[in-house]
Amino acid sequence: MNRNQKIILWGAVGVFVIMVGMVAMLLTRTNEQNDAVNEAMAKADSLALANDRLQLTNEFNQLNADFSQYEDQQIYLKNDSLVQQYNQARMKVEGLLRELNAEKANNAKNNAQNRKRIQQLEAEIASLKKIVRHYLEEIKRLGEENEGLKKEIQEVNQRNEQLVARADNAERDNAVLTQEVTKAKKLSISGLSFSAYNKKGKKENKINKATSLGASFSINPNATASAGMKTVYMRVISPDGTVLGGGPSFSYDGASLQSSGSKSIEYDNGEVHVTIYTQVNTTLTPGDYKVEIFCDGARLGSRSFNMNK
Repeated sequence: MNRNQKIILWGAVGVFVIMVGMVAMLLTRTNEQNDAVNEAMAKADSLALANDRLQLTNEFNQLNADFSQYEDQQIYLKNDSLVQQYNQARMKVEGLLRELNAEKANNAKNNAQNRKRIQQLEAEIASLKKIVRHYLEEIKRLGEENEGLKKEIQEVNQRNEQLVARADNAERDNAVLTQEVTKAKKLSISGLSFSAYNKKGKKENKINKATSLGASFSINPNATASAGMKTVYMRVISPDGTVLGGGPSFSYDGASLQSSGSKSIEYDNGEVHVTIYTQVNTTLTPGDYKVEIFCDGARLGSRSFNMNK
């Protein structure tokens, strides 16, 4: 082999080596670029997973905060299955969150699994939001019903108080009217006088010689009083408090009283002059004698008279 041939041969070998080196360099750079791309993708997946975790945690925390605002209102729904559904779903999500936090997102496979779990959690969160929204609407409705009921009860109480006040006023008015009517119907007397009489039936100035006593008066006209036969009673009380005479008993203020004498009259709503006598069977002593007149269960008049010897 001549010199020229050797030069050509070694030149070809050199070119081949150079080409092989260039191919090797290209392959090395390609692998490095692929590794960089894979690493970048892994980092992106990790960042996306971390962001999804953070967003999911925030949503779950916000959901808990919304529910906690009304937990003290559970008295309205203590037998409702809604609360049980919420608690079951919340426990499940909390378990999944703990499980995710315990896993290591080292590779694309794990990241994909984790993101799948997060999608499941997002579905759970969406269901929880519906449950909580229904719960809050129910709480609001019950609260509005309670407020309306409280207002209605207050209005009823106010009306009852007004009715009670009106009834009390009417009762007082009726009582006053009844008293006025009773008073209007009550008979009255005027010109009450008292005298002692001797055994001849003549007036006696010396009380110790009296054999009878008599009271005279006039029953005044009264158009509202009931007319008809009436019994008028007289009581004569001596200075020592003894009721003189032996007249019939009568009722007054829920008690039975002994009279000194009585007289039946016919009352026609006009003026009637009446004199009632009582016999004396003992010697009377000087002093103040009290005379009382009664009719229809009422005392028509009372007066004291001083009787000397």
